[in-house]
Amino acid sequence: MTQLTKAEEEIMHIIWRLERCLVSDILPIIEEQRGEKVPQSTISSIVRILESKDFVSHKAYGRTHEYFPIISKEEYTKSTLSRLVSDYFEGSMSNLVSFLVKEEKLDVDELSEMIEKMKD
Repeated sequence: MTQLTKAEEEIMHIIWRLERCLVSDILPIIEEQRGEKVPQSTISSIVRILESKDFVSHKAYGRTHEYFPIISKEEYTKSTLSRLVSDYFEGSMSNLVSFLVKEEKLDVDELSEMIEKMKD
């Protein structure tokens, strides 16, 4: 699966949340997140790039396009996590978990809780 740029990923998260949307629906959300005005043409270009990468598709209503995801957030998350583990942790989830504990992003109690949940 193609890796998205930061801007593409930002827009994709909005599309996943909205499920079906127009570029005009994305614009106020992205402006609120960034705290600045963003040209509609920029958002439109990014959405078209996402479509060319087969992450979204659209339904046309005249000149208006309603966009919707064709790759789920879960699929992208799985692919991104696999790439992260492969590229930075020698393909080992254990190395990733060890790193998170070492960097204090995950404490031992949380890790124990996760293990217990997986046993259920």
